[in-house]
Parts: sequence; C-alpha cells; structure tokens
Amino acid sequence: MGTHRPGEFELFVLLAALRLGADEAYAVSIVDDIAERTGRHVRRSNVYTALQRLEDRGLVATRMGAPRPERGGKARRLVAVTERGLEQVRVSAAEHRAMLGDLDGILEGAG
Repeated sequence: MGTHRPGEFELFVLLAALRLGADEAYAVSIVDDIAERTGRHVRRSNVYTALQRLEDRGLVATRMGAPRPERGGKARRLVAVTERGLEQVRVSAAEHRAMLGDLDGILEGAG
C-alpha cells in the first residue's frame, strides 16, 4: 500500500467525503461538493477513478446503500473515509498549513 500521498484531486474527493459523511457521500454528491466549493467543472468519471484509487490504497471504503425510489430502486455506492484516509488528510493539511504559514500578506493581495 506504500506511503503514496493523495494528489490534489484525490484530496478534494477525501475532503468532500468527510464533509458529506458516510451516509451521504457518493459520486454525484462528491462532484457537487467539489464543484460548489472550487468552481471547477468536475466529471463523475474522474471521481469514480479517484475513488477506486483511494479504495485500492485503503483510504476509503465503499458500500451499497439502500435502494432509492427517486433512482428507480437503484442503490447508491456510499463512501466512507477510513482512519488511514483521515490520517492522510491530516498530514496533507499540516503540510499545506506549513507551506502557507508566512504568506498571508502576499496571498491576501493576490487576485
């Protein structure tokens, strides 16, 4: 499983899954959360690919939810961030905070 850190998009997927929670995180809700928060156009196929990579590395676990009448009886594949995934998010967040630490003045003037 190695120590491969999540890339930017994988990190966004992990963060969205954490925010949504294990009962509401699924591909479409993750797409919507990332798009809403970043303004980026996000393809479901990219989320599916990222989720597969994350699951292969033990950073998320998926399960089938209950059938949904609004989906014609189809169930959603729900996503839960594992403890290992949460630890990777913590490490990435700490690294980002460390790199951004003394740049507030520069970054506030940008844009």
